[in-house]
Amino acid sequence: MRAVLALAVLLSASVLPAHAAVPAPADTPYPGTLKLHVDATDLDHRIFRVHEEIPASPGALTLLYPQWLPGNHAPRGPIDKFAGLVLRANGKVLAWRRDPENVYAFHVDVPEGASAIEAEFQYLSPLDPGEGRVVMTPDMLHLQWNAVALYPAGHDASQIRIAASAVLPAGWEFATALDRDNASGDAKAPAGAIAFRQVDFATLVDSPMYAGRYFKRIDLAPGAKIPVHLNIMADEPKFLEIKPEQLKAHQAMVQQAYKLFASQHYDHYDFLLALSNKLGGIGTEHHRSSENGVEAEYFTDWNRQAGMRDLLPHEFTHSWNGKFRRPADLATPNFNVTMGDTLLWVYEGKTQYWGDVLAARAGLRSTEQAHDELALVAATYADNRPGFSWRNVQDTTNDPTAAQRRPLPYRNYQMSEEYYSAGALIWLAVDARLRELTGEKKSLDDFARAFFGIDNGSWRMQTYTFDDVAAALNAIAPNDWASFLRERVDAHAPPLDGLAAAGWKLVYTDKPGDYQKNAEDVAKTNSFAISIGLTVAQDGGRIADVRWNGPAFQAGIAPGSTLVAVNGREYKPERLAEAIRLAKTGSAPIELLVKNGDRYQTSRVDYRDGLKYPHLERIPGTVDRLSAILAPR
Repeated sequence: MRAVLALAVLLSASVLPAHAAVPAPADTPYPGTLKLHVDATDLDHRIFRVHEEIPASPGALTLLYPQWLPGNHAPRGPIDKFAGLVLRANGKVLAWRRDPENVYAFHVDVPEGASAIEAEFQYLSPLDPGEGRVVMTPDMLHLQWNAVALYPAGHDASQIRIAASAVLPAGWEFATALDRDNASGDAKAPAGAIAFRQVDFATLVDSPMYAGRYFKRIDLAPGAKIPVHLNIMADEPKFLEIKPEQLKAHQAMVQQAYKLFASQHYDHYDFLLALSNKLGGIGTEHHRSSENGVEAEYFTDWNRQAGMRDLLPHEFTHSWNGKFRRPADLATPNFNVTMGDTLLWVYEGKTQYWGDVLAARAGLRSTEQAHDELALVAATYADNRPGFSWRNVQDTTNDPTAAQRRPLPYRNYQMSEEYYSAGALIWLAVDARLRELTGEKKSLDDFARAFFGIDNGSWRMQTYTFDDVAAALNAIAPNDWASFLRERVDAHAPPLDGLAAAGWKLVYTDKPGDYQKNAEDVAKTNSFAISIGLTVAQDGGRIADVRWNGPAFQAGIAPGSTLVAVNGREYKPERLAEAIRLAKTGSAPIELLVKNGDRYQTSRVDYRDGLKYPHLERIPGTVDRLSAILAPR
């Protein structure tokens, strides 16, 4: 029987046509202009319906669906949501075949006499967070052009011209970095379509759209030659209310960024901000805009949301670091060429650092909140990242591809994308060292201006390498910066020396600060990670994380279990906190009743060091560089 099946497979393979190779991109002009029309009105089914006209010559043609997405640093183009593809030429349906080795590529033969093909398909956006990030609700939508467009292989994305249009639900307002084309007059565009000026395909993908029923646009740079707007859509009108001091802090953030970089590499900038508990959260950078999604109460519950207020300055910083200047191995010719992530600790780590610093300088966070955020990060790496025993920051730059932001069973041991926060700690060490070397006269601010502030007004992307970064630092303060950086990026130990160099140290008390309590509330967890090594979800007592080889781990507790009782009483976070506190002076272990699948087990956690919540404390007799770093310019 096996021999018969093998023969059948062999015979069927012999008669299948050989698949065409996917043409490599070439930096040559593309003949013609693509036309892309998106109908985004089907809110009931959450479907984007697409019609596209693609200039083509008779013969073989390969169409690509974007795979490697800037800002994701990974091959995460949502091809699984792509459906219903029909191709036509001269009114006739064409047969197409998907490349057997590349699911993002579609081959078609363009018939004689045809000068273009038409493509129709749907993007079936997620109906539930378990299917992916929700991008359409009854009151708002998030249109990412990469999800609704095919483009021809064999060309650099920057060489392909495209004219896009979209139909939105009646009465909705929208925002995008794209410029509107009121003189379009495309007869084939859907009725009521909003037409945009032609751009290259790379710019289109870099210019997403937000649209919604409840919308507000705020000027963040009043009177400036180059406008900057905060475009907000919300679940309900009440969430759009902004107090004067909140507006002032967001405007100050823009000014602090200008003082930092002393340049602008765009003709206008649009923050796209969704205030929603229904649309999926996001933070993604673009050259002239950014996609930002936070809880609906971002403005109306201001103190509780302090942990999210580095998001806008983080994404704004990316206009300089990541868009205008970009690591060379991330600067690919189109969206289906593999990206390299080796410098994400610069691209994201430095941006994470500036996001936190700018939030403090602008007043989006108070000094106390900025200290508490840094204390939480430092504590994470001091006492809750045992994964450094086998990995380093550099190796985690592979995680966007390896883990693709999927849930991990032992996050603290497996580690994932540590180049963000651990990277920020590295840049704190760099900042402190620059100040020390120059007698407090130079800092990372000088690097920002020298490295990212070049060619003010230019939009042309400029790449950088590790050697470029080290050389630029050396120009500010001579030092062996290559070794300084590599020692921290490659070390099997967390990069914590910058905190002491900035004049502060990490300490623990038995009480959390308001910032940590609010952060846990937003994350919907209760953290006992630094004490018994346990993080518990607020909903139902599900154990979200267990520190590898920590006290709870050694007692046999695993993530995914449910914490049912503490010392014989029903689990409540305050009861677990009290049990940990009392165990410090007691002799008995903490007894936790845990449900694992359909089994119950009593785990005895032998721990005696009490509750531990992180805070910062000044190191007497040292230079207070941290205060200088956080002070507004």
